[in-house]
Amino acid sequence: MSDDERLAQPATADIDLVTVLHALGDPVRMTLLLSYADGGEHSCDPRGLGLEHLHKSTVSHHMRVLRESGVTTTRVAGRNRFVSLRRADLDARFPGLLDAILTASAAPLP
Repeated sequence: MSDDERLAQPATADIDLVTVLHALGDPVRMTLLLSYADGGEHSCDPRGLGLEHLHKSTVSHHMRVLRESGVTTTRVAGRNRFVSLRRADLDARFPGLLDAILTASAAPLP
């Protein structure tokens, strides 16, 4: 796949831990992370992501923050956009981080 089919995102070596943690510090973005954790590609439709209560532009903003932080990648196919988790890149850059975050988010609160 050529680079012109992906929206701008940082190279793996440029993914910054503070930026990633900041991006994941928002409940909506954590909801998106949990959706993307299945390893598939997801359309940007808020209804398919369990975010139908939010305006489309708000969801787009959260997706942009995740992409620009290096958490996700967005593939462009005509007028459609498909988002997926950059799990391999994040695991290479910060081993165990995603697993810890996903495990913690699934744990029941005390």
